[in-house]
Amino acid sequence: MPQVSAVQRAIDAIRERIGSGEWATGTRLPSETELSSLLGISRSPLREAVRALVHTGLLSVRRGDGTYVTATDEISAVLTHRALDSRVADVIEVRAGLDAVCAGLAAQRRTAGDLEALAGALAQRRAAAEDGDRGAFAEADARFHLLVAQAAHNPLLSAVYSGLVGALVRSVDSELSLEHAVRDRGQDHDALLNAIEACDAARAEVVALEILRDQGRAAESPE
Repeated sequence: MPQVSAVQRAIDAIRERIGSGEWATGTRLPSETELSSLLGISRSPLREAVRALVHTGLLSVRRGDGTYVTATDEISAVLTHRALDSRVADVIEVRAGLDAVCAGLAAQRRTAGDLEALAGALAQRRAAAEDGDRGAFAEADARFHLLVAQAAHNPLLSAVYSGLVGALVRSVDSELSLEHAVRDRGQDHDALLNAIEACDAARAEVVALEILRDQGRAAESPE
């Protein structure tokens, strides 16, 4: 059997952690030194592996900040690039189909761990809104909705939704969305979590669509 190169071993190890959900979309990878120690691979082939995964769209490098997971697989990577080039209104229309399905399935399949992660994301969303931190608010909002998709426990659905995360962040990164969250105190998103926790699929689907209608109105209004 041909020997696997150190670069390929690094690529496979990073892919495995991304695919398993250990490093979800938006996760910042450990530093190069930490990653080298974690994977047991020297820094030179590790650098090549990261460059290869950046090229495929699974990772992105933010200068001065670090390397982040941007997609869970090549399908998500393609969707990410396409979604980022799309109008916010188009993204919201696509989400209308996905979010209702994700919410309904999450209500039927969620685990205690899913509920804990969702509650944590909502706490971060609420704190960012109260602090007036638009960027952190948008990131936390996107993370919550991605976690809903992941709580559906359908790998394909999760992969498709992961491809929309970047565009989702952009769609809620506005003063109007932030003002709505402050005024509403996150009650709409709390209602979605409550429906998922109560295993009420029908209610979860309705609330998910109500949230999108509000976001659609915010997107249509000039700031």
